[in-house]
Amino acid sequence: MDKFIIEGGHPLHGEVTPSGNKNAALPLLAACLLTAEPVTLRNVPAILDVANMRRLLESLGVEFTDLDAHTWRVQAREVRPASLDPDLCRKIRASIMLAGPMLARTGGLQLPPPGGDVIGRRRVDTHILALQKLGAQVDYGRSFSFKADQLTGGDVLLDQVSVTGTENAIMAAVTAKGHSTIRNAASEPHIQDLCHFLNHLGARIEGIGSNTLHIEGVSSLNGGDYTIGPDYLEVVSFIGAAVVTHGTLRIRNAGIEYLDMIRLVFGRMGVEWEVDGADIIVPSEQRQEIEPDLGGIIPEIGVMPWPSFPTDLMSIAIVVASQSRGSVLFHDWMYPGRMFFTDKLVAMGANIILCDPHRCIVQGPSKLFGEKMESPDIRAGMALVLAALSAQGTSVIRNVGQIDRGYEQVDKKLAAAGAHIERQREQ
Repeated sequence: MDKFIIEGGHPLHGEVTPSGNKNAALPLLAACLLTAEPVTLRNVPAILDVANMRRLLESLGVEFTDLDAHTWRVQAREVRPASLDPDLCRKIRASIMLAGPMLARTGGLQLPPPGGDVIGRRRVDTHILALQKLGAQVDYGRSFSFKADQLTGGDVLLDQVSVTGTENAIMAAVTAKGHSTIRNAASEPHIQDLCHFLNHLGARIEGIGSNTLHIEGVSSLNGGDYTIGPDYLEVVSFIGAAVVTHGTLRIRNAGIEYLDMIRLVFGRMGVEWEVDGADIIVPSEQRQEIEPDLGGIIPEIGVMPWPSFPTDLMSIAIVVASQSRGSVLFHDWMYPGRMFFTDKLVAMGANIILCDPHRCIVQGPSKLFGEKMESPDIRAGMALVLAALSAQGTSVIRNVGQIDRGYEQVDKKLAAAGAHIERQREQ
């Protein structure tokens, strides 16, 4: 197991390029099961979750050819309904996304319970209800059993705006017989990427980017060549790192079309950036002052489905707010474990009151000091990296394998931009 040793207080400078979107790469890989033709995926992030998804697909008979470090040729020529490794499924929440394409391709799948970050209950009911609407039979004992003689189009009203539930429904519907409508669909950038990818392979999906998708089932999909877009969560993590270290950073190919709401929310914390073509430039001079609501009331930053502020950026925003003047209430109703990492920030000197599992109040700016910590999940782990970069003294962050699940060589990228960060193997 690795750890990060971080000496804080060094401004970032130079430039950095984000990797491909983890949350797009995972469903795109799963969607390769829908065609027997070869698919070339470019800008694949070299991260642990993607490597684990590849291992799951290989166990189903999918063939992979590495064209370079970030380009894979994927071919599901002959897919077998193999028993998936329960230990591997427990490591990755995205294993649930194999249900839709495997139902479409082979008529079934035995799936051990999916895992992922421990940030509270993450129900799979939405997946099951959506797939049942398309003709699947689902049984649950110690594992999930998905079966279907023939998937047929249907009117699918999702009971939650679930990202992975939407992705499963899309992948099941594109080769189902007839027309499908998916309502209350999530519309995050990675879902849009999945829809564009499937249309590139011959699917017929309309309404991309909205919460109502219309899908006309096709008999089969073709192969193709597709480039995964940049990871906007990584982009915003780098923005936050530049701000809390008072540095200047150019972020190349930043996917600026997906940052409007994030820019609005960060602007309320006194954070601004410039757009230069496809790049973002974060200046060293930042206002870093919380804007109160009308009447001087403490503002609330809450999460909602896209295009509102995403839950995966809540941890980063909390660290940024700890270095801004003023008070702000953060509210994440989605996951009851999202806020629990704040005790580590408090130990570093942050002024944070945890109101309940879903809400905390941050009063800044606070001088942070180096501390020994452990990364609890991907996003909280990256937030602790930002806090350590800002802190006086040296911090040790253990269990960085959690961070590696979602960020490709983030220590090397930050070091190239001037951060004093070193990866060490735990003794």
